[in-house]
Amino acid sequence: MRFIPMAVIAAAMMTVASAASATDSPKDAKAYIISPADGATVSSPFKVQFGLSGMGVAPAGVEKDNTGHHHLIIDAPLPPFDEPIPNDEHHKHFGGGQTETMVTLPPGKHTLQLLLADWQHVPHNPPVYSKQITITVK
Repeated sequence: MRFIPMAVIAAAMMTVASAASATDSPKDAKAYIISPADGATVSSPFKVQFGLSGMGVAPAGVEKDNTGHHHLIIDAPLPPFDEPIPNDEHHKHFGGGQTETMVTLPPGKHTLQLLLADWQHVPHNPPVYSKQITITVK
């Protein structure tokens, strides 16, 4: 039996996932941030509540029409829509189907934005994302 390094397997899996076609979304689907409000001043940690209309929420790995799971984009632009969303300090995954979270950020101005993704962490077609909001952490 031949040994295949995990890095090679992981790279192959990402290639397959990125080559996957985007899951369709209803054209009227909307993601939005319920709270905090755009322009709000908050104390850290603070709660971020996710909103979604025209679709449902399902955990990552569950392939079901008209559903997805949230990703919170912090202080970064939206990632490419044709590949899996990164998982780092700027791209928070909520693959369990969560609709809110507590966020800790340093004092200053910050941007928040939601991006919905399908069961493979790939944005839908058309992509479903919120308006980017700006908050100030005191």
